[in-house]
Amino acid sequence: MDSDSTEPQDARQEAPEAREDFLRQLLRRSNWKVTAEIVNIARTQLDIPRSTLFRMASRFRSTRLTSSLAQQQRGTPDGVFRLAPEVEHVIAEQIERFWLRKEKPKFSALMERIRGTCLAEGLHPPHYRTVRRRVMDLTPISAARKRGERDIETAATPSPGQFVASRPNAIWQIDHTVVDVIIVDEQLRRPIGRPVLTIAIDVCTRMVAGFHLSLEAPSSVSVGLCLLHAVYDKTVWLNEREIDISWPVAGLPEVLHCDNGAEFRSRALANACREYGVKLQFRPPATPRFGGHIERLIGTMMGAVHVLPGTTFSNVEIKGDYDAECRATFTLRELEKWIAIEIAGKYHHRIHSALLRPPVAVWRDLQGDVDFDLPPDRMAFWTSFLPEERRRLLKDGIHLEKIRYWSDVLSRDVGRGAEVKIKYDPRDLSRIFVRQPDGHFVEARYRNLAYPPVSWWEWKHAKKRLREQGKRELNEETIFASIAQQRQIEDSAAQASATARRNVTRRPDQPRDDGGKITGVDLAKPGYSNDDMEFWDQ
Repeated sequence: MDSDSTEPQDARQEAPEAREDFLRQLLRRSNWKVTAEIVNIARTQLDIPRSTLFRMASRFRSTRLTSSLAQQQRGTPDGVFRLAPEVEHVIAEQIERFWLRKEKPKFSALMERIRGTCLAEGLHPPHYRTVRRRVMDLTPISAARKRGERDIETAATPSPGQFVASRPNAIWQIDHTVVDVIIVDEQLRRPIGRPVLTIAIDVCTRMVAGFHLSLEAPSSVSVGLCLLHAVYDKTVWLNEREIDISWPVAGLPEVLHCDNGAEFRSRALANACREYGVKLQFRPPATPRFGGHIERLIGTMMGAVHVLPGTTFSNVEIKGDYDAECRATFTLRELEKWIAIEIAGKYHHRIHSALLRPPVAVWRDLQGDVDFDLPPDRMAFWTSFLPEERRRLLKDGIHLEKIRYWSDVLSRDVGRGAEVKIKYDPRDLSRIFVRQPDGHFVEARYRNLAYPPVSWWEWKHAKKRLREQGKRELNEETIFASIAQQRQIEDSAAQASATARRNVTRRPDQPRDDGGKITGVDLAKPGYSNDDMEFWDQ
């Protein structure tokens, strides 16, 4: 080493990066050879033993990376196992077959299985820390998925990028949730359970496009009712509920983004979206992060209802000893109005954390990009989301589930023997919708108008009860009589049974003098034609 060379400063107390750079300078001066002089400097200034220095220099010559000059940690290197291969096989086998199960066994149970297997095979059981390290070395996402630990899987799954839309009505996200509030029936004001909320959000502006609240399980019908509310002008709907707040969202979405629930995979929804040019887009299974906008909206809505009497809160720990059923006061209609005010009066006007502006302000700025070319036939739009069947038109009408339906409009087609497409609303079987050759639908009601409106679930349950009683030859008179008897039992039990009160509330309304027109659609808006309502006027 040259005598006039500048000696490196004392690096004993420097950071590891400085120590490694100091060694690199020493080795470079000696042409990457470990001389006696370098050994002495390293021992005095860095307190590195001679043998350790030779190993570090050997690693550096092969890699020429400064990090190779770092002192190695003591203990077993990562990825190196010192257990007997037979014990390692037992650990791996029990983790795969026992630990990675949907039942989520405890770690203590895994240790018992490993210990028992090792003793049975004459092996020395491993320490629990060793097994713990093997479990921790598993791929977090894969392990959480096999054990059904959704929270851990979600937290460990990378989610780069954002799901964005460039203009209003480009993408809507839609989903359902059970509302965290117990409601009461309108007659007795007694608790009947929690309703289901179907809600849609516009991704670009974060405006709530529309919602539907009911006691029915999610279905293509509830999706259709939510979209009917979302697509058309809401002025009349708001006026009917005495809500003096603007809700400007309207129009058809280009993409409807949803999860893989059966109601979104239904043939009726697929056909309706195809008919009106709406693209159905499904997020990957078991990945709620891909529906982040609607999930956050639902969380916001549920957080809002937690202040209402009768709330169930988000979990039992927060609920504590709060008696939600005794405190419940809201009916279904009252809760629907409260949610509408919460959305249109509060949520739309609060500054959104992602937009840094209120959603309604963003909508108004961009509403010039919205195509308000709405479906002209609202009845056809609504019925497109209903389940459909094909039936023959017979002399005594159309038969569906042993119920006979008739309309005088069908008289001209009797005797032709052709099949017709019919649509029906599972909530109310008192009428069906029959497709005409020109594509329009006409309404057909019970041939015997004395029968009360019934729902699909009532009809199915009545048939099931009759078959359990040994009655095989069923007709509409027998089934309607069974339903009437069941309703009498429910009416008598309504004072004491929440289930009975819920069933009473779910019954279809009696036919009204207005012919059952769709409500909440503003017929005075430009572009609407009363001719489109020809079906309802018959």
